[in-house]
Amino acid sequence: MSAPVTEPAIHRWIKSECGRAKYAELASRPGVAAKLRLAWFVGIAAIRDWS
Repeated sequence: MSAPVTEPAIHRWIKSECGRAKYAELASRPGVAAKLRLAWFVGIAAIRDWS
């Protein structure tokens, strides 16, 4: 019997499928600049998907 698949906590803030795909892409990149871009993306995506 397999364990139930749970969504990552970030999916609570990013609701659109394309936003989640972009998050996965950005999260996989190494480096400080990539992490800053990821933080910027999450902030903007959370605001846009708030409703």
